[in-house]
Amino acid sequence: MKILSLGFNKFRNLETASITPCENINIIYGDNAQGKTNIIEAIWLLTGNKSFRGAKESEFIKFNEDFAKINAGFYSQGRNQSAEIIYSKGKKEVFLNGVKKSGSSGLLGQMCSVVFSPEHLSLIKSGPIERRKFIDNALCQIKPSYRNTLLQYNKILANRNALLKDIPKNRKLIDTLDAWDYRLAVVGSVIIVMRRKYVNKLCEVASFYHSGISHKKEVLSIKYASTVPDVETRESDQIKDTILAMLNEHRNEEIAMSSTSIGPHRDDIDITINGENVRAFGSQGQQRSCVLSMKIAEEEIIRISTDEEPIVLLDDVLSELDCERQEFLLNEIEGKQVFITCCDPDSVKRLKNGSLFKIQGGSAECTQLS
Repeated sequence: MKILSLGFNKFRNLETASITPCENINIIYGDNAQGKTNIIEAIWLLTGNKSFRGAKESEFIKFNEDFAKINAGFYSQGRNQSAEIIYSKGKKEVFLNGVKKSGSSGLLGQMCSVVFSPEHLSLIKSGPIERRKFIDNALCQIKPSYRNTLLQYNKILANRNALLKDIPKNRKLIDTLDAWDYRLAVVGSVIIVMRRKYVNKLCEVASFYHSGISHKKEVLSIKYASTVPDVETRESDQIKDTILAMLNEHRNEEIAMSSTSIGPHRDDIDITINGENVRAFGSQGQQRSCVLSMKIAEEEIIRISTDEEPIVLLDDVLSELDCERQEFLLNEIEGKQVFITCCDPDSVKRLKNGSLFKIQGGSAECTQLS
């Protein structure tokens, strides 16, 4: 999967122009507020996803303009294809290969990509919700059935919590709790097994890339941390039985709290470097390297699962990485089309083979390296 051309017209601060990226590393550099991240965002939107910056669609239209347009020619699924999105005030039109779609979801799965931005450091710095979301989003891309399983679990959880809240008002309702416990345990055990298998694979691939990024000075470890004990060695039926036993044991406490304390909605992943918790003891550069390794591993797992090579989008990834880590990222990752934004011109000089795009005032100037 490769982007062959990218065009933009009045998108945010970008002027009307097009760029032709190379098939490996593409560096987008320039001063702050010139439009570097806007190019990364445009590519991400053309994959059918929402803005990773949390922006509203009205913000995509350049100030004092009536519309904005982004488009890409790309190679995917064995053929050349095209995607285009036109934003006007209160309206959006989406086209795939010239055919109008009902919305951005019509582009999903056509041009896959993985994005890293400074916001993704929340994987390390924030609580377990962000890490669960990362696992779940990744699994939804490679196993479409997982989304339905997750939705089913969340509905069961909401109904069980509502029941726990009502039981003190009507103790007879406690007789119906067993049925909800069983449903929660059945679906929850399936989610735990799927997450565990994904995290094990993620650790294997991410630790390989992190070893390269750190020049073999650091060992990255990622483990699934569940509220249910011994999930590493058990299958779903055994995990289901354990969940049922724990729900029964903690029933009175959960009724008092009006919430469910056992299950995958409370799980997390432990991320360590050389045995030390990255969140507590990792430097800014180490935390950034961890998330970067996880993102590249996410791309690799998608490639293995779908037989398509997703595009890698790295926004402001070089800052706070030392020279050795920058060198690996720019020159040692092979077989992937990568887009990297940065401000530091010295970082650009490290690139040995690829394309450079200098962004100034919303315009792009290309330099090809051989």
